[in-house]
Amino acid sequence: MIPLSLAEIAALTGGRQHGITDPAARITGPVVIDSREAGPGSLFAAFAGERVDGHDYARAAVEAGAVAVLATRPVAGVPAVVVDDVTAALGALARHTAATLGTRVVALTGSSGKTSTKDLIAQLLERIGPTVWPPGSFNNEIGLPLTALRAGADTRHLVLEMGARGLGHIRYLAGLTPPGIGVVLNVGTAHIGEFGSRERIAEAKGELVEVLPAADEGGVAVLNADDPLVRAMRTRTSARVVLFGEDREADVRAEHVRLTARGTPAFTLHTPTGCGEVTLRLYGEHHVSNALAAAAVAHELGMPAGEIATALCEAGTLSRWRMEVTERADGVTVVNDAYNANPDSMRAALRALAAMGGAARAPGGRTWAVLGEMAELGDDALAEHDAIGRLAVRLNVSKLVAVGGQEAAWLDMGAKNEGSWGEESVHVSDAEAAVDLLRGELRAGDVVLVKASRSVGLERVAQALLGEVSSEGGVAAR
Repeated sequence: MIPLSLAEIAALTGGRQHGITDPAARITGPVVIDSREAGPGSLFAAFAGERVDGHDYARAAVEAGAVAVLATRPVAGVPAVVVDDVTAALGALARHTAATLGTRVVALTGSSGKTSTKDLIAQLLERIGPTVWPPGSFNNEIGLPLTALRAGADTRHLVLEMGARGLGHIRYLAGLTPPGIGVVLNVGTAHIGEFGSRERIAEAKGELVEVLPAADEGGVAVLNADDPLVRAMRTRTSARVVLFGEDREADVRAEHVRLTARGTPAFTLHTPTGCGEVTLRLYGEHHVSNALAAAAVAHELGMPAGEIATALCEAGTLSRWRMEVTERADGVTVVNDAYNANPDSMRAALRALAAMGGAARAPGGRTWAVLGEMAELGDDALAEHDAIGRLAVRLNVSKLVAVGGQEAAWLDMGAKNEGSWGEESVHVSDAEAAVDLLRGELRAGDVVLVKASRSVGLERVAQALLGEVSSEGGVAAR
């Protein structure tokens, strides 16, 4: 964060000082929302949540070194800048930081792949200058300002992920940290229960390209040429348009896409200034599109084609529970993709599982899809869960373990109604039941995919499989 005095913070946020003996005292550390992360020079932002009120931890944050607290009410004995709305105050500070630094801001959105692509962009841009990017999926009105406030005087690139749960959300986020480069990955069915249609989702995602500077002011819209709804956004922006994809008209494109024996994608990268061969460390063919988006951004910021290809080959996963592939000592491979799920990402993960299962493995190795609910699908929930169950059958996944309530039952129903499965699909009540089942069934050469919406907490299955391995090679009882 750029150093700011408490008096400056109060002025920028429209807040009032309470219990502050030295208004000139400066925030030189990060802004945090967890008192356990507070340290010397930090500012603690206190949020009053449904179960936990950050104001109750204000004193602990200051005792840990925080200079003051950003709060909605005074806390006895604690220096605070008191504001009407902490979220809005963080936004005001982020807006000031972006305007002061003049850092090149890259923002991206899409129905799926945002976090993986953000991680790829960050790893490429770090090679050409100091880069700040969000940990995990900090893509809302709290996470985005917290990320922007980590930028300092030496920050050359600020990479931001933008999510939307309604019209106007991306426009608001872009107003806090105006981007010079905007990337739209895809328009899928995530949150379709809230939006109502893919066309409405496209309307929301396209807000990003609408707010970009004009081409003669350096604005660049990086759009997926393979997604018709994204490609059509070129008419909604005055920025220069750069297309990425496998389409022949794409400015940055992939040719000769294939999967290696390990299930990782490889392709020939073409950019306007050169070509290079890429073999990703990430699993699943869907990462080709993510890699192309990252390559397009890096190209726009001056990175040579050969260096882009090398960087993509070396890039890995920075965020937890996104296709994290771990092979146990007993030869069982666990794919933890349990951070979130929607129909598009679920299909991509199942195809990646099928590809990994086709790799050279121990004789008799099987593929297991341990799947849970995809949330926020509204009236489409039954059809979408049924379709995913059917897809698992069509991809010849060895066994589907559907975990949870009604939505999981629809997954199981879809698999069984596809016509070729019986005992290969099973419905269990919760994560613990899934672990119990897997504990007695897994053997060397098996590949286990674990995926569901974040609210399901299905990462507990992957953690149990990875954390409790007995000397005999099986999963030890708790």
